[in-house]
Amino acid sequence: MQERIAILGGLRTPFSKAGGPLASLESDDLAAILIREFLFKLDFDATQLDEVIIGNVSQPVSSANIARIISRKAGIADHVPACSVHRNCASGMEAITSAAERLLLKRSRFILAGGTECMSRIPLLYNEKMTKLFADLMRAKNLSAKLKAMLSFRPSFLSPVVGIKEGLTDPVCDLNMGQTAEVLAREFSISREEQDQLALTSHQKASAAQARGFYRSETQSIAVPPKYTFLEADDGIRHQQNMKDLSKLKPYFDRDCGTVTVGNACPITDGAAAMVLCLESTAKEQGLQPLGYLKDWAYAGLEGERMGLGPIYATSKLMRQTGQQVKDFERIELNEAFAAQVIANQRAFASKRFAETYLGRNEALGEIDPAALNPNGGAIALGHPVGATGARLVITLLNELKSQHLQSGLATLCIGGGQGAALALEVN
Repeated sequence: MQERIAILGGLRTPFSKAGGPLASLESDDLAAILIREFLFKLDFDATQLDEVIIGNVSQPVSSANIARIISRKAGIADHVPACSVHRNCASGMEAITSAAERLLLKRSRFILAGGTECMSRIPLLYNEKMTKLFADLMRAKNLSAKLKAMLSFRPSFLSPVVGIKEGLTDPVCDLNMGQTAEVLAREFSISREEQDQLALTSHQKASAAQARGFYRSETQSIAVPPKYTFLEADDGIRHQQNMKDLSKLKPYFDRDCGTVTVGNACPITDGAAAMVLCLESTAKEQGLQPLGYLKDWAYAGLEGERMGLGPIYATSKLMRQTGQQVKDFERIELNEAFAAQVIANQRAFASKRFAETYLGRNEALGEIDPAALNPNGGAIALGHPVGATGARLVITLLNELKSQHLQSGLATLCIGGGQGAALALEVN
């Protein structure tokens, strides 16, 4: 890249388990509430915005081009265009990198980017038989035709299509995301105990980070209608989590011989995140103090059934672009979709054989320092609202680097369907 992208500031909502305090809000309302507060806190003149780009996976049917609806509800001027982007789990990152491309082309000076997801609101759908019945009733031109259609009804017609189940299943390899984690657990010989230990560590780190106020600077409390009770902090963290309780949970995705449980996987979650971006030169011209900078990024593809390895594929590509080594990244935020997926990446990063076989490299990418990896916990504790997580990783990483007086970090995640994303970030 000829110039770094300045991230002027970032803010997110508390992340809440599906069915919890944020369940009454649609994705557009949640993001609009956040963005209004964010622009006020940032003390940024919204009239300077040239565009709004928002990542979202399960777009509400009432909000076509959800970014535009969010922009207008947030009070951003009507003349500011907005577009929605979707790259499954990396949708929040896609919003950031799409904004970066526009900025580098000098098509815009300031762009608001982020992501939002209320997974609680992903709907149940009528199945094909019930849908056909409704269609027949609508086409019926007389009482006899209506009665004929109604008499065709069977109780099985009410069996719903579960939207979230369909959305979390890859229709090409015909595996849901948890089953792909089981694929990696077998490929890398990852035990149930190792997965539970990583999950426990995630909760312990997140609990400690919340106790010392680390997440306070990046989180905006949300007043939830109709009673306008406040959600002030992430509610998925289990402060008393322990190995005994984790070991009692039964495998969820492969009930016969699996190792992935609801305890060592991320929960279904609601949340939103946003930031304002511009060129580094623009920030300097206007005397702005950015939270940090996007140095470069990469996306990569791989087999859908091994999608959890997306981080190593994307990071390998990013390292070729930047010339950086794994050891150069002082902190790494690697999304914890599943404990098995995180451990698989750790082992793949350290494996010369993996690098030779799959990455076309002569040497391993390099071992990930456990102390540098997700130091404040990850998605197993915090949650993974799929449209927002990519942006959350960036905000959390920059705040961690800044708080520890460090310079360089990597934000990376796996993407359902067989992709990976990796962003190189800096603070000074």
